[in-house]
Amino acid sequence: MTNLSKPLRMTLTEAAAAIQDGGLASVAYTESCLTRIAALEHRIEAWAWLDQDRALALARAADRQLQERGAVGPLHGIPIGIKDIFDTKGIPTEMGSPAYRGNVPAASAAAVVALEQAGAFVMGKTVTAELAYMTPGKTRNPWNPAHTPGGSSSGSAAAVAAGFVPAALGTQTNGSVIRPAAFCGVVGYKPSQGSIARDGVLTFSPTLDQIGIFTRTVADAALVAACLVDDDMRIEPLTPLRRPPRLLAVRSPVWERADQPQRANFRDSIARLKAAGASVEEAEPHGAFARAHDAHRIIMFAEGANGFSDLQQRHRELLSPGLNALIDEGNRISATAYLEALAVRTELQRELDALLQGYDAIVTPPATGEAPAGLEQTGDPVFCTLWTLAGAPALTLPTGLGPNGLPLGLQLVARRMHDNRLLAVAHWCAMNLPFERLNAIA
Repeated sequence: MTNLSKPLRMTLTEAAAAIQDGGLASVAYTESCLTRIAALEHRIEAWAWLDQDRALALARAADRQLQERGAVGPLHGIPIGIKDIFDTKGIPTEMGSPAYRGNVPAASAAAVVALEQAGAFVMGKTVTAELAYMTPGKTRNPWNPAHTPGGSSSGSAAAVAAGFVPAALGTQTNGSVIRPAAFCGVVGYKPSQGSIARDGVLTFSPTLDQIGIFTRTVADAALVAACLVDDDMRIEPLTPLRRPPRLLAVRSPVWERADQPQRANFRDSIARLKAAGASVEEAEPHGAFARAHDAHRIIMFAEGANGFSDLQQRHRELLSPGLNALIDEGNRISATAYLEALAVRTELQRELDALLQGYDAIVTPPATGEAPAGLEQTGDPVFCTLWTLAGAPALTLPTGLGPNGLPLGLQLVARRMHDNRLLAVAHWCAMNLPFERLNAIA
């Protein structure tokens, strides 16, 4: 059992350091991940594409590189999962849709190239919901395969939770990083919008689409993000806070959609943070916050329709009823309604900046509760919508278990481009909200 548990027990930061120090070979670490995949993938089905021989060959090449010329970068020899809407050179990128069956890009997405330049390699492609929307793929929650892992980055969240890889990439247009991370009991980090290049990634909504990262610790998320963000927003190494953080608890206008266990976990998390020394005040923002969910839907549907209408005209029968309905509804949205929604977004960004004056971060629920039973839907993203619309950096931590033994979490949000502050605060919170991840064994 020790060998099977190794990738789940070792953080990405620890594995990267051990590989570069020569205490751990990339091929041995990759074999450990593959052993775990062989034991559990048939129950979780996190992978859309996986070539074990290719992964081992890349790990061996990383070990040779290290011996002959030194490490390529901070992620040298680390296998990473890539959501199947990122282009990957020579590897199928089928977007979770039969309309893209057999699609093999000639070049990789900018984010994938950045990871490779940092020394990492693509372990495989993780399952996505259809075209990163709502119709789920085959993936199951590692904590209980009868429950959804969330969406649309389902495979990435489940692969990290199960110990298949130490990190994976996903995307969020509404709640597709934060929600599946919360459901699967891992760290999900969505950096400030625009800080990671989206070239080579499926476009759903140019205004809303954001790249995110799944890991098992905040330090790991910071390490991966540092290799991805643009030069104008450098992610610094995590350093301890000089003082406990100043936090603002925001239930948000959709608080009534949180179930009782999630509400209780939120209250308990706040109490534990206060006991550790954090200052936590409460606020109930109004203004654009009250109109943000409607504005997000208008922008998402209008831009989704604009981007997918040609595909629908060619392959309507290959698209799900849900996606066809989004495109049809989006095509009926007027230009006036769309522009008004964009104005609400601008107002929300301004109000959020003002709300956070004097505070390090907001704390708020990441989801309505535990991962729902069944695989027909991916759960409600409503607690992510505000922060996605604002383009603010957000991160979710696993903080406890609900009545069904599935993870519950806490979401932290900071001002745009204040990602280093968010990561430092999240690290402090994680240290004071310990969570046992080794229960995530299907």
